[in-house]
Amino acid sequence: MRLDAGHLEHARQVADAILYEGYLLYPYHKSAQKNQIRFQFGVLMPPGYAAVDACEPSASQTECLLECGDEAEVRVVVRFLQLQRRSVQSVSPDDGELRDVGTLLVDGAEYSAWDEAVEREQCVTATVAGLLAEERNLEFHLGPGQSVEDLIDCRDRPAGRLIRRWGALDGVIRPHAERAAGPYQALRLRVRVENHSLPLAEIRTRSDGLLYALIAAHSLIGVPGGTFLSMTDGPEWAAAAVADCQNIGTWPVLAGPDDCRDLMLSSPVILYDHPEVAAESAGNLFDATEIDEILTLRTLTLTDAEKRQARATDSRAAELMDRLDDLPPEMLERMHGAIRYLRGVQRPPTAQSADGEADWPGPEITDRPSVPWWDPGSDASVSPETDYVLVGDVRVARGSRVLMQPGARRADAQDLFLAGREAIVEAVLKDVDGQVHLAVTPADDPAADLQRSHGRFLYFAPEEVAPLDEDVTGQDGDQQEGGER
Repeated sequence: MRLDAGHLEHARQVADAILYEGYLLYPYHKSAQKNQIRFQFGVLMPPGYAAVDACEPSASQTECLLECGDEAEVRVVVRFLQLQRRSVQSVSPDDGELRDVGTLLVDGAEYSAWDEAVEREQCVTATVAGLLAEERNLEFHLGPGQSVEDLIDCRDRPAGRLIRRWGALDGVIRPHAERAAGPYQALRLRVRVENHSLPLAEIRTRSDGLLYALIAAHSLIGVPGGTFLSMTDGPEWAAAAVADCQNIGTWPVLAGPDDCRDLMLSSPVILYDHPEVAAESAGNLFDATEIDEILTLRTLTLTDAEKRQARATDSRAAELMDRLDDLPPEMLERMHGAIRYLRGVQRPPTAQSADGEADWPGPEITDRPSVPWWDPGSDASVSPETDYVLVGDVRVARGSRVLMQPGARRADAQDLFLAGREAIVEAVLKDVDGQVHLAVTPADDPAADLQRSHGRFLYFAPEEVAPLDEDVTGQDGDQQEGGER
């Protein structure tokens, strides 16, 4: 039995984003302060680095639960980046000798000394029966080396060269399985990844350690025919077994599309189940937690000199600059205003090109409403200033006095300053998901008039306030819906 190729590709797209999370940060060139200390996620340092800094470990561990028979096959792919240090040499015009330089300009193209990274994968396959019988230990070794790239100018003369060097990596992948206690006998699967690299010289700095580190290490775990249990929203019968799982440096989530249950992604970045790359994304920006539109617009504002520096830093940064320079307007439009929870809404038919293929973005919309859909004025049936909501038997509307009791829907440190204080209700609102909100102003706020003039309020759920007024409505009273917010 095989894993679904589409499911695996879906999971790999997310895994690739994890692999390069924080690899480079805007403005993507070497001199940027935020690029002085790199590689922050999933770094497994060589054991000797503990003498420099014990905070970065040399091993990670994943434990998760699944339902499968002993005949099932477990497939583990451990993925990480290996650092390679790039130096730049220039040909001296005096004697033709090569000398190390920080930056070299060849026919308008700039090359800088930089730490690049190369993708690595190690795979383990074993049956559940075999893992139940004994722990497997897969040792891997990646030897040291170097490569040389000559730089030739437009006159076909040697201008310099790039030298890339990388150290040796040694590691062990330890998969293990055992049946969890209880009547359901779910399988507890453990995958431990350890860095056993031995540097040739003493490690004195983090930069020394990175040369022998497994960077952005994560795992894709597949069991064809098996069913993984969610570690965040699993069945109640598995709650105790989930709590017993020990995950160190990584967190496993269900991978692939929503209907996929035989694939797990264990990542150093905490994700939700079935994560996916946004369809609007035009390519990797090395910061998957940011909004593509913001980073794209920022990058487009870089000067030509800054873009040249970014291209000189890394080939991936050069590709990013080229991609955004040539970004079609419709791609930028796709990033703007995307609403994830409206995925179920049908899109209007798109225009058809001469060859029958759908063109983006479809027919031009010329009948836009004068009032936006989110504005209360778009629906005459609602009136935030006159609508009310029942809190117990008390009708709460604009002008009502309430006691703030936050915490029913959230946990915020700022709530400590609001609990038990009196507030005045300014409006009763209803959002697009149907949730009712009370816009309130603290009664003792000296800036209340200023906040009110700017429409800036605090928002509470009805169950997060206690009415202080005596206006009681009978049980048969109708509850009006609030306005759109």
